Amino acid sequence: MIPRDAARGRRVARHSVGEERQPLAVIDGFAADPDALRTAAMAAAFAPGGQHYPGIRALLPPDYLRHHLPVIAEAMGRAFGRFRRLHVIDASFSIVTTPPAALHPGQRLPHVDAYGAERIALVHYLSPTAIDGTAFYRHRATGYETVDAARAADYFATLNDEVAADPPSAAYIAGDTAQFACIDRVAAAYNRAVVYRSYALHSGAISPGATLSADPATGRLTVTGFLAME
Repeated sequence: MIPRDAARGRRVARHSVGEERQPLAVIDGFAADPDALRTAAMAAAFAPGGQHYPGIRALLPPDYLRHHLPVIAEAMGRAFGRFRRLHVIDASFSIVTTPPAALHPGQRLPHVDAYGAERIALVHYLSPTAIDGTAFYRHRATGYETVDAARAADYFATLNDEVAADPPSAAYIAGDTAQFACIDRVAAAYNRAVVYRSYALHSGAISPGATLSADPATGRLTVTGFLAME
């Protein structure tokens, strides 16, 4: 159970993003004991993230999702559509560590994590000094703010032509570019979580010159999770 005092201290803000009015939930005071999560991360065994993630990942404490799935579901409310439960696809401690010069082209652009409206992404910020967050984008040429299966072929064909003609600079995307307009941004804050649909075009908002330490005590420590509504 989540302690009642933690629930009283939790604050949820919901709003819609962009012209497509995609739902976004921001939860402050997300975890009952974020310091314990940081301690667990400092003892965890991190390894390269894979799946295009520009950093490292590690296993979560086994009770993290059991405690927090009800919090996520309550914060989502009906804004994301009706569902009976949330199914966990993947979740882990994550730290962005890749230097800008080492990013491959796909890591320099906004992305989507899945094509279905039922797929949900979670980012739980666990760095007390974090100033970066998560940003959301519109692709200028197509006007898309989300990419589902029906849009994917058109979107990627257009984007591939753009990247071939004008490759993105060796940096994390940090605002408007010739190809993308930033339409919203959630600032990181200690023990804040953000929940959104996985098919929204988004990126970590990694500032130029940001500290990209692999040390959980000083790096951009988060929990990243991927869920499905059922």
